[in-house]
Amino acid sequence: MLVFCGSRAGEDPAYARAAASLGREIAARGLRVVFGGGRVGLMGEVADAALAAGGEVVGVIPQHLEDREVAHESLTGLEVVGSMHERKARMYELADAVVVLPGGFGTLDELFETLTWNQLGLHRVPVGLLDVAGYWAPLVQVLDASVTAGFVDAANRDAVITRSEVGDLLDSLLDGLLGGRD
Repeated sequence: MLVFCGSRAGEDPAYARAAASLGREIAARGLRVVFGGGRVGLMGEVADAALAAGGEVVGVIPQHLEDREVAHESLTGLEVVGSMHERKARMYELADAVVVLPGGFGTLDELFETLTWNQLGLHRVPVGLLDVAGYWAPLVQVLDASVTAGFVDAANRDAVITRSEVGDLLDSLLDGLLGGRD
């Protein structure tokens, strides 16, 4: 399960609680966490919780971030790559589904590249937004407006699953995997 999320914890403690809950639940289901490899912010929360629950956690981090000492050193596996582009490409190779927690520009970039690659058929993975404390509600409105305005096909918009509960989101993503994937 590929997790995109903030390298910061955010202002609302609900974000960190949700990240930890996600890590624990992925581990409890016997799934592997794939993430950006950092020990900071929500990334660290997800990884630490999954590891504490006995889960497998693989990080993919570019060299320049490892050099800044933000790499998580207690992972099941850590892959160091040359660039942010290589990081995303490698994470996609390891992904069966994507969960997106709150985050900033990097998280948004990862989300939209995933959606674009799905739309273009470069890969097909279920994508889920974990809507913690209504964080994703404004973005969901923009996605809906993009359909109404004729810039996004409804089928591509409908492929983005939004749930506020970790278990519900993982169930929906796993149903998408079992429903057939290219």
